[in-house]
Formats: sequence, structure tokens, C-alpha cells
Amino acid sequence: MNFPLISVIIPTYCREEPLRDSIADVLKQDYPNYEVLVVDQTPKHDPAIEAYLEELTAATKIKWFRLNWASLPGARNYAVRRAAGEIILFIDDDVQLPDGFLAAHAKNYLENPEVGAVAGRVFDRMKLGDSGGKLQIEYLPPQAMDPGIAWYYIDLVHTIKPQEVLTARGCNMSFRREIFTKHGLRFDERFRGSAVREESDFCLRLRQTGYKIWYAPEAHLVHLGEETGGCHDISMRSLKYQLTFYHNHFLMGLKNLTATQALRLYARLFDCHVLGRPPCHKSGSPIKILTRGVFYSLGFLKALGTVIQSIWNDGQIYTHIDEQVKSI
Repeated sequence: MNFPLISVIIPTYCREEPLRDSIADVLKQDYPNYEVLVVDQTPKHDPAIEAYLEELTAATKIKWFRLNWASLPGARNYAVRRAAGEIILFIDDDVQLPDGFLAAHAKNYLENPEVGAVAGRVFDRMKLGDSGGKLQIEYLPPQAMDPGIAWYYIDLVHTIKPQEVLTARGCNMSFRREIFTKHGLRFDERFRGSAVREESDFCLRLRQTGYKIWYAPEAHLVHLGEETGGCHDISMRSLKYQLTFYHNHFLMGLKNLTATQALRLYARLFDCHVLGRPPCHKSGSPIKILTRGVFYSLGFLKALGTVIQSIWNDGQIYTHIDEQVKSI
């Protein structure tokens, strides 16, 4: 049997025990041909975690890269340039992996040459708790393939049947190497903060290559959704996070959608995240709605500014820094 080399990439920022446990789960995999790249943007680790990472690096069990900046798409691009695998697999730094996880990803590429990306199933700890683990969906509705409204119909937590999908979740997704080499795709480093929608933006551009994104429920993991840490440098409760949340949604629409699709996306974004209607179920307090509306408006203006600025600056800040360092 063919076992293509898989590069497992773990971007991380200010995570300690969850990072250690996630790496340990990867190293327990019985797949015979893989490498592990940890792109570490943590300023300073706890001594025990630092020692653990040093030990694994010395034993050549992982490749450990320390960076002095924090950007999730930037970390993904950094690792891709150093990965040797035929399959590039991204996981988060707070996940639990079952046996056979790597093999489940590889299987889809071996069986179908039309598959350019695999979206794994995510047993999100918080979402499973909300449903009691009882909700199951066999096939996603047609709306889940409409980029104007899909984001409110895609459910990679409860869906149980393999099928083509519009996007993957960043904590469990893999790609053929040629997506980055032959087609030259990169993650857009203008997606800020927690970089929400950066993987959606990437997958929308990937679909233009003609490759399919295949949902593989057997390639599943548990996403712990830790309250602190992660691959960004701002708190989810901060005002800066709220601004970047809307900026990133508007940026995705401005870059990838037709005018009609974008208007539908922005209307649904307003209805759900500003007015707080289902499925968001946010507070209906007039003050909170007004506050969210202000961030919604500022997010659009900032995204528009980002697109205008891209006429002379592509925003790939960290990639350009890395390329300059490598050329010296």
C-alpha cells in the first residue's frame, strides 16, 4: 500500500498542556510516513513544556520553529514552505486525535484524484454539549454550497456522510501539496486576530483550481476549544476581536463573492451577529445591538481599506519577511 508523506502542521500561540497533549496524540499515530512541524509563536513557555519540546526536537520527532510574531495564516504559510509532505495537514494546538486519523486523511487522496482537500469531522466539545451529542445530519442542504449563505448551513460537527463541501475547518483540514506549489495558493495574512474565515477564503480560491473539497467524517478529531491561548494574540472578548471578526467576514466577501452573493452574506451577518437572531441567539438589548452595529460598520470600512491597499500591497507581511531572511 502507498503511504504518502504527510506533513502535520501545528500552529500555536500561548498554549501549554493542550499543545503537549495534541503533539503526543500525533506521535501515537500508527501511520508509517509523517513529519510534525510545530510553528510556535509563544513568547515564553512554562519550563516543563519548554523542556518537552526541546526533548522531542533533539530526538527528531518534531521540527520546532520559534517565531516572534503572531499570525495564524502567516504561521500556516511559514510551515508549508518548510514541509516535505505530499499531503499538508493542519490541526489546532488543542485537539484530541483517535487512532487512524492520519490514515483516514490519506485514504481520500489515494481513492479520488479529483480531491484536492479533505475536511475532517470536528467533534467540537462546546457544540456537542449544546446538542447532547444526539443531532445527526446525513447530507448538508443545498444552501451549504452557496457561498452567499453557506456559512450558516455548513455543519462539520454533526454531519455523518462523506460528501463534497464548500470549505473545511482550520483545526482539521488537509491539502494536496500541489495546491501550494503548482497553483501557488497561500493563506491570506490580511485575515487578522483569530483569523476567522481565513480557511474559508483559502477554500473558495482552491475551488477555482477545479479540485474538490471532500468531507471525510472518518477523519475526525475532538476540538477542545480552550478559553485561553490559540493562534492569535487578542482575547475573543476584546473590542479588537470584534472589529477583526467583522473585518474578516467582509474581506472574504469582497475578495471572493459576486455582488449578489456578498450582499446576501452581509445581510445574514447583520441579522445574526448584530441583531442577534438565530442561530446566533445574542442579546437583544438596544445598547448591545447598537454597539455590534458600530463594529459591523467599522469592520466593513476596514475591509474596504484592506482591499484598496492591496492594489500596491498584497498584505503578505510575514511571508515577505521570511523570504527576505531566507534570501540573505
